[in-house]
Amino acid sequence: MLSELNKDRVDSKKPRKEGLTCIVDKLQVLDKEIFEALSKYIDIVKIYNVIPIIIPEAVLEKRIKFYHDFGIQISTGSTITELSILENYFDKFVKESKKLGFDIIEIAENNIQLDIDRKKKIVSTILSNDLNFHWKLGRKDPRHQLGVVDTLSKIDEAITKIGCEKVLIEANEGFNVGIYDERGSVKWNFVGALTSKYPPPKFIFESPIESQQSSLIAEFGQRVNLAGINPDVVASVESQRRGFMSKAAFGISYLRKEPESGPASKFIYYIIKTKNPIDQGELISLSHLPRRTIQNAVEELKSQGFIVERNSLEDARKKVYTPIHSDWL
Repeated sequence: MLSELNKDRVDSKKPRKEGLTCIVDKLQVLDKEIFEALSKYIDIVKIYNVIPIIIPEAVLEKRIKFYHDFGIQISTGSTITELSILENYFDKFVKESKKLGFDIIEIAENNIQLDIDRKKKIVSTILSNDLNFHWKLGRKDPRHQLGVVDTLSKIDEAITKIGCEKVLIEANEGFNVGIYDERGSVKWNFVGALTSKYPPPKFIFESPIESQQSSLIAEFGQRVNLAGINPDVVASVESQRRGFMSKAAFGISYLRKEPESGPASKFIYYIIKTKNPIDQGELISLSHLPRRTIQNAVEELKSQGFIVERNSLEDARKKVYTPIHSDWL
């Protein structure tokens, strides 16, 4: 119907490297005919929580085969992986996951703390069994969240030392966790801090709430990687990737907020927005503020994801500052 209005997206064929849609299987009833129609838009199915433990293996194998028949990869959840590590069962868990048909092992540190050597050994075990892995960053508990600096540090470690192609950003139920505030709205300063250091394709954003999916697609376009998707909204997600609005998109502001800091930071941000690229000496001259005040303001703006620092093209000894722009679209 009206096929000429349906424009294909950039990475339309699986396996995709960008624009991933990852859904969650909580043993919901699946309509085979409808699922078949939508399966080309689904890249990964995560078998939720510890479901693989509490259902018969024959049922699990049948469900995994059902997804594989549609060219969809299957991932464990991080909870069962953490449990296997805590119980010193990890090597056997990986082997059994391979035997059952899993393609991806998801790992997180919600209930465990792993040093870098242990993390490398875990990854080596997974890869030696011809499986892939997703490292999830963040914490489920809203009371114990990681700040921007700690999150960036863990992302650096995951990408540069562990060898992650992409990192998964924790959202749990979508409220007051990771990049979402207590209302479930995107904290754009947090997102900006992440995407100013690494390009958006490096991230898979869990987004269990429809308004979050709409916001991230509106900000980053069709190639944003989304996880934690309910199977019932796959069609809505795909239609938004192709530029069609959904009811969840209305009433959402996608513009980043002003810096969450004092007047000096807001003033410096205004100068950088209007006079960029600009170095620290020029900021002192234009603002008439003390050097220490400007240095503190710059550090706040960098940590919140509003500006980036680069070497000057004219003088390598100088650092210049520019506002963050989403030039990835």
